[in-house]
Amino acid sequence: MTQHEHWPSLPLDDWKPTLLTLHRWTQLAGKIRMTLSPKVNHWWHVPLYVSTRGLTTSPIPCGPRTFHIDFDFLAHKLDIATSDGGVRTIALTPKSVAEFYREVMDALLALGLEVKIYTTPVEVEDTTPFEEDTHHASYDAEAVHRFWHVLRHSERVLQQFRSKFIGKCSPVHFFWGSFDLAVTRFSGRTAPRHPGAPGVADVITTEAYSHEVSSAGWWPGGGAIDEPAYYSYAYPEPAGYGAFPVRPAGAFYSNDLREFVLPYEKVRTAESPDGALMDFLDSTYDAAAVSGGWDRAALEKPE
Repeated sequence: MTQHEHWPSLPLDDWKPTLLTLHRWTQLAGKIRMTLSPKVNHWWHVPLYVSTRGLTTSPIPCGPRTFHIDFDFLAHKLDIATSDGGVRTIALTPKSVAEFYREVMDALLALGLEVKIYTTPVEVEDTTPFEEDTHHASYDAEAVHRFWHVLRHSERVLQQFRSKFIGKCSPVHFFWGSFDLAVTRFSGRTAPRHPGAPGVADVITTEAYSHEVSSAGWWPGGGAIDEPAYYSYAYPEPAGYGAFPVRPAGAFYSNDLREFVLPYEKVRTAESPDGALMDFLDSTYDAAAVSGGWDRAALEKPE
C-alpha cells in the first residue's frame, strides 16, 4: 500500500449525502452515551473515540451493567454489546435516519437497556428529529471506509502530539455534534465567558471554554472551508495570534473562522504526511503559547 493510499482522498462532494446521514447516526449513539454517563468537565463524557475498526462510545453504564456501541467501518455494521454477554448487530447500509433510529432503539430494548434521548440533532441546519427523518438515507461504504482511514491516521498523530504535553489535556476524541476529531491543551488559567456559537446552547460553550485553551483537530469540511481540513484555534485568542508564522506551506489563518487551517490534501500529498501534520500542530500551539504567555516550562514534557 502506498503512502497516499494510507492517507486516502476524501473530497467532500463525493460523499456529502453519506456524511449528512452518518453525522446523524453518530449523534444518536453519542446522545445515548451522554444521557447515561456521569457528567465530566468540558463535556468529555459526550464524544466518541476512534477504534481499530471505526468509532466507539467506550463502555456506558446502565444500572449494574455496562454496554458499548461500536461503528464498524470495515464490516459496515453497528454492534451493541453488554457486559453480561448480550449482543445485537445492525447492518450499515443505505437506510433512513428514522429506520436506523428504530433499529437501534429496538436493539437496546431487546437487550434490556432502557434510555430516552432528545431526538433532535444538534449543530446542523436541518433539525428534523431522528424518528421523522426519512430524507437522509445514504451510505457509501467505500467513502466511509476512507473516512475511517483519515480518522485513524489523524488520531495516531494527534496522540503523539498529546504525549508531549504534561499539563491538563483532553483525550483525542470525536465530537458528534460538530463531527470533528479534536484534542485540547489547557494553560491552567481561567477564561472569560465564551460569547457563544451558532446552534450551540450557551451552557455548552460556557462549560467547554471555562479555561484558556489551544485546540486542534480535523473535520471533513463544510461551511467556510468546504473541504476536509485540519484546524487549530485558541480561546481566548491572544493578541498577535493570527499573524504568528505557522507550518507547513499551505497552512493559513482564516479571518472568518478565527482559526488556523491546513487543507487535508496538503497533508496527504506531503512527502511525510505525519511530519506535515505534526508541524501544523506544533507551530499552531506555539502561536497560542507564545502569544498567550503560557508557562511552557511547567506544561511541556522536556525533550
